[in-house]
Parts: sequence; structure tokens; C-alpha cells
Amino acid sequence: MKYLVIGATGFLGSYLVSALRKRDDPVVAIGRDRVKCDSLRQLGVPTLEADLRDAPAIARACAGVDIVFHMAALSAPWGLYRDFYAANVIGTRNVVQACRQGGVRKLIYVSSPSVIFNNRHQVAADETAPYPKRFLSPYSLTKKLAEDVVNEARHELSTVILRPKAIFGPGDNALLPRLIAAARNHRLRQIGDGSNLLDLTYVANVVHALLLAADCGAAEGKTYHITNAEHVPLWSLLRRILITLGYSADLRATPFAVAYGMASLLELQAWLTGVEPPMTRYAVAILGRTQTYDIRAARRDLGYEPMVSVEEGIEVTLAHLRK
Repeated sequence: MKYLVIGATGFLGSYLVSALRKRDDPVVAIGRDRVKCDSLRQLGVPTLEADLRDAPAIARACAGVDIVFHMAALSAPWGLYRDFYAANVIGTRNVVQACRQGGVRKLIYVSSPSVIFNNRHQVAADETAPYPKRFLSPYSLTKKLAEDVVNEARHELSTVILRPKAIFGPGDNALLPRLIAAARNHRLRQIGDGSNLLDLTYVANVVHALLLAADCGAAEGKTYHITNAEHVPLWSLLRRILITLGYSADLRATPFAVAYGMASLLELQAWLTGVEPPMTRYAVAILGRTQTYDIRAARRDLGYEPMVSVEEGIEVTLAHLRK
């Protein structure tokens, strides 16, 4: 079995490539980070430096591959819709077309539970939860549209969609590091009363789910939430992390409605000035609402169980951050 990892120079992608190499599975990679592409080549991984919008390059990479993992995406707190659309929707169309042309057996697409986030508390939401009528961010909207592209192809291509929630671990530069940096610079406020719960997913658990999805025939054409199955009090965890790292955990609380209104004004200002706002409505909602997800379907079909607990994952991540 030969595998292609699209997004191999990203956080999750690099862990997946490492796991496949440890199994001695033939793997090729696509990434955008030139330095990391060179590093993969030095490890003996055939690697193509390419953009998802480069359809011919994607087609060449898919030729002769059995299973494609597509986890490349534009994931950012702010930006132009056309940029998100080009990377996340057109890019996914290119991947699907390349899989068809190259005779790929299975496409595993990494999405996000944010596609069903409706700016309300979500408790044990499963895969039947509907898409919202309005999306708070171009990232969420374009990931939903990318899911549509993958689902439209499932009659002629074996597909699986995984939605891991809040991936963390050593090497992540998006989730915990951003919050820690904001707190260090006195820009992080507690949104709401601090009681909201969040599902986190340690990166090795997501890799475990990806490999299970690759081997599971019962998963074809389906979508699965992937989490650590532990509902974590977000603000208590953040305070503990800050204290452990030697930073102040005195986070001023702001009512959700006030923070949301402030973010709306900052977004308006950003559209007028072209400067990224320090806070967005999406960020306020993600930090202030409960978001927990039901993983019974992944347990039933994939045989998925988290291998590393949140506590273990946090300890390893903190050790990495201290260095």
C-alpha cells in the first residue's frame, strides 16, 4: 500500500508521515514549507513542494498512490474569503480530480467540527448535527464547502471525512502557543464566566484515527468526529498552563455579549483598514462557548479509542514549550 500525505509539512501532517515511516509503509509527501520539504527528502521521503491550486502537480503526486490523506488547508483567524476558497475548496477539488485520474483507492479528508459550529453551546454534538445557516469565519465556511466536494465524489471514489477538534501537542504553533502569547502580552481575556467546556485532541490520537480510517472498509463515505473524549474546562486549563510556564494567570473576565460586540467593531475596522483585528467574533465564540462532540461513531466503525489522555498530552506539550 502506497500513501500520499498532502499537507505533510504542517503540524498534523508531519506526525502522520513519521507514523507511516515507522511502519515502513511507502509514503510520498506534498507540502509548501521549503525547509521542511528538504528535511523530508533528507529522510528519504519523496516530497513535492507544491500549492494545492497547482492541479497538474497534485495529479502527478497522486499517480500510483493507493491512499491519499488530505489535510492541507488555509487555517487562519482572519483573511480574505477568496484566499480561503482557493486553498480549501478549489484545492480540494484538485485533490479529488487527481484521485480520480490516478486511480486512488481511498481519500481521507481532514475537516473540522467548526463546520457545524452555530455560535451556541454544543454539547455532545454528533455527525448528524446540521451545518449552520451562517458561518462566523471564511475558514469554517470553506471547510464545509470542501466537505461537499468530498461527499459529492463518494459514489466514484472511496472517501472518509474526519473532524478532529482542537489538535494540540509538541510542534503546534496555532492553538496553545497563540493563547499563551496573547496572555504573555496581556491581550488574553476570559470570555464569559469561564465555565465552558472544550474537547481537545492530542495529535497522536488524530494520527491513530487516520490510520484506522485508512484500513477500515466500514468507514467509506462517512464522517467522524475525533476527540480525546474528555470535556475540559477551558479557562481552568489555560490558567494552569500559564502558571506552570511562569506567566500571570490573572485573566480579566469579559461578558460574552460585550466581547462579541467589541469583536464586531474590530472586524469592521479591519475591513476598512486592511489590518488584521486583535479579536474576531469567531475567536470569541470558540473561546466562550462549550464545544463537546460525540465520538461513538468513530468508536463503533473505526475501533478508535484515544491512546494519549489530555493530561498526558498537556504534560508532554508543556515540557516542549519550556524548552
